[in-house]
Amino acid sequence: MTNAAVAVASPEPVQTLSLAGKKGLIIGIANRQSIAYGVARHVRAYGADLAITYLNEKSDKYVRPLAEEVNAPIYLPCDVREEGQLEAVFAAITEKWGKLDFVIHAIAFANREDLHGRVVDCSRDGFALAMDVSCFSFIRCAKLAEPLMKDGGCLVTLSYYGGRKVVDHYNVMGPVKAALESTTKYLAHELGPKGIRVLTISPGPLRTRAASGIDHFDELLDAAAAKAPTHQLADIDDVGSFAAYLVSDLAKSVTGTTLFIDGGAHIVG
Repeated sequence: MTNAAVAVASPEPVQTLSLAGKKGLIIGIANRQSIAYGVARHVRAYGADLAITYLNEKSDKYVRPLAEEVNAPIYLPCDVREEGQLEAVFAAITEKWGKLDFVIHAIAFANREDLHGRVVDCSRDGFALAMDVSCFSFIRCAKLAEPLMKDGGCLVTLSYYGGRKVVDHYNVMGPVKAALESTTKYLAHELGPKGIRVLTISPGPLRTRAASGIDHFDELLDAAAAKAPTHQLADIDDVGSFAAYLVSDLAKSVTGTTLFIDGGAHIVG
């Protein structure tokens, strides 16, 4: 045995998070309280160029200033219930950029009567509508994004713990979010060979416009904060910074899973 020094290769410099040169689409900003807006601010801060959509003329006055704030060069209407609008968004991206690196899908919808009623009482049309807007639209985004992600990319959607366990008053959105999380796994499996990652972020309850439609939502917030090991709820900036990491090259091996950002509430029975 000798005391000769063993040469050890120096590690590569630690990579820092950067989205410079990346192009992303964000669907689902409604106002400054939107999770999608929190994501937009953070990915833009790290250098990404963004395409932003708004739902309709009524929402335009709230979303347009936010799109201008993040210097979005593409700003178009997108109601996935309207024939051709989603396709028009991807056509504009193809024309302007010819590529796409990530998509943030942050839309969900159910009719008020279906959201506030029992699942067993949900109408066929209401269930189909909730699934179409909240789940199938993510599949449509994946199909349209696939040819633009020639060098790989990342598709991210949003879920909630009510898709895994029964949460009072979440009602029909529980089965819908369960389907969305399962869809994430299958899309990740199918698109993985092309370097396209697919992920779900599951925040705890956040005070957003969408959440305001849930009965007894304040009680849900209080219960979640009390249950979480941190006794704190996430906010849109927590989700935004996490999403920026996920769509970056630092997370290149992360795909096909649901990632919780809820102060650990999901681990408590």
